Amino acid sequence: MARCWGLGVREFLASCARLLKRAKKPGKDEVWMLIRICALGVGVVGAVGFVIRILSLLLLPRG
Repeated sequence: MARCWGLGVREFLASCARLLKRAKKPGKDEVWMLIRICALGVGVVGAVGFVIRILSLLLLPRG
């Protein structure tokens, strides 16, 4: 009986093992760059939300 949904469990586990053997831990510089990029993204999203909130308070009538 042929499997139509892709890899079997053994093939999947073998693929995961190959991936983990090839993977390496990121260096200190790479981790700090990732932290800075994530913080920048959070700051940008927060700033956009803040601007939208201020504009809605200024432009929409109070009821």
